[in-house]
Amino acid sequence: MCGIVGAIATRNIVPVLIEGLRRLEYRGYDSCGVAVYDQGLKRARSVSRVAELDREVTATKFAGVIGISHTRWATHGAPVTANAHPHFSGDRIALVHNGIIENYEELRDELKARGFKFDSQTDTEVVAHLINHEYDGDLFRTVQRAVKRLNGAYAIAVFCKDEPNRVVGARFGSPLVVGVGKGENFLASDAMALTGTTNQIIYLEEGDVVDLQLASHKIVDQSGAPVVREVRTVDAGTGGAELGPYRHYMQKEIFEQPRAVADTLEGVDRVMPELFGAAAPKIFREIDSALILACGTSYYSGLTAKYWFEAIAKLPTQVEIASEYRYRESVPNPRTLVIVISQSGETADTMAALKHAQSLGMDKTLAICNVASSAMVRLTRLKYLTHAGPEIGVASTKAFTTQLVALFLLAMALAKHRGHLNEGNEAAAMRNLRHLPKAIQSVLALEPQIIAWAGDFAKMENALFLGRGHHYPIALEGALKLKEISYIHAEAYPAGELKHGPLALVTNEMPVVTVAPNDDLIEKLKSNMQEVRARGGQLYVFADADSHISSAEGIHVIRMPEHYGALSPILHVVPLQLLAYHTACARGTDVDKPRNLAKSVTVE
Repeated sequence: MCGIVGAIATRNIVPVLIEGLRRLEYRGYDSCGVAVYDQGLKRARSVSRVAELDREVTATKFAGVIGISHTRWATHGAPVTANAHPHFSGDRIALVHNGIIENYEELRDELKARGFKFDSQTDTEVVAHLINHEYDGDLFRTVQRAVKRLNGAYAIAVFCKDEPNRVVGARFGSPLVVGVGKGENFLASDAMALTGTTNQIIYLEEGDVVDLQLASHKIVDQSGAPVVREVRTVDAGTGGAELGPYRHYMQKEIFEQPRAVADTLEGVDRVMPELFGAAAPKIFREIDSALILACGTSYYSGLTAKYWFEAIAKLPTQVEIASEYRYRESVPNPRTLVIVISQSGETADTMAALKHAQSLGMDKTLAICNVASSAMVRLTRLKYLTHAGPEIGVASTKAFTTQLVALFLLAMALAKHRGHLNEGNEAAAMRNLRHLPKAIQSVLALEPQIIAWAGDFAKMENALFLGRGHHYPIALEGALKLKEISYIHAEAYPAGELKHGPLALVTNEMPVVTVAPNDDLIEKLKSNMQEVRARGGQLYVFADADSHISSAEGIHVIRMPEHYGALSPILHVVPLQLLAYHTACARGTDVDKPRNLAKSVTVE
């Protein structure tokens, strides 16, 4: 979501701030801006792309040795210039902010009564005015005092014209890192923003406030006590940010899936609990159920994993949308393995749900994540890193398939630990896992046939997706992909639910995408397909080669290369990704940055 970059140096840091924003564009934004100290506060803001902001600051010779910059995804107030960050308070304070201040209306009324004038509709401007009001000549001390009055989530970077030798940052509920340089220091919401500038990174903890000066940094914790946080050498990676020969990042990331899956399986020679951490055998002995918490695409990977956990490991499993779980009264079970899934490891709702579970005494926790240095990985006792590499497109693809691989491994490890996996089944599963990259490559070869279908879908405004068993969550994921990048309304159902309502929607203007593996439910699925045909619906079927489903009037079939048993969901999601991608291309939408959406959702 929103991105922050800040810097203090002896050189002009505007190029660093702008390049940092470019590296954060993948998170999604609708405005951007930069502010520097140059004999006073100066700023430039745009409701266009970072490239336009760069042109503006270059043309005006915008420069400074201390500054902050921001990409904004609108929450409070429309995406207009007045609401773009950085925000000023008078001619003294410049500030950028990620997160949501829940008590901003109360603070706004108080500050208005004290004579402060508001130029925006944002909650962020409240923070700038509050710091200005509290300012006592020491910005570091002032920020420590001011943030105690904030309710909600925040990561802020602020500087003051009266102290042009420091940038102060603070975080609570939103990520913020310090970049340590030689005679210069940096702030960012993501270490990737500082790639090429410094690889020495400090991950601030909840409630930390940091004082950056040219040759030093000082951190205090939530209580105001000085603390030392570890400086880590971080390779945030740049290769994933290069588009190469592809038209969009989403297309590139779809075609990277064979490599991503292979990387996720790197070094896995056999199934064992220790793949998830040294403490896994002990923790696995102490559990009698699993609870999976996630949002969006990651939630659908959790739904798929439920089938595996219960069928393979015989472990009762519950899957919850993170934003719902944390706000309902649940029955905690301290013998539950709490599994959180997130591409970024910073997803606000999932982080809050994890902390809620921990507060209920559920301390047996495991993260499936793509970012080794993320807050989520640091908060859980066990982890598995997916090694998908940077994922720039907002619509998740390779992150999803690598999550499924990690979750299947977890199901196998739990099964082995619980005595439900013999050597023969383990060996067969490992053979299938090692063959997955080649199997996915074979599915990607279906792209020309899928492009032909996309031409039909591009003319539609609605679509249904059907699946049964552990392919129902794959149908959900296919519908999500289509709606989020093509803006076609799409819904998914277990195929057996058709007759309980959705069948009323079926006409020849409603394409029905069907995931049809040759499994135990194939004959039931064929009956559901006949229900669609009897109402004049158009079926678009991804069928395994041996499922005996053939193209006919109203039935369009693309044959998958092979049936893959329990791992079939990983193969069947790939053509659904391609269908969504090429449909969006045919409709001319902004595939990598769909409207109203952000990549890393760091606010509730």
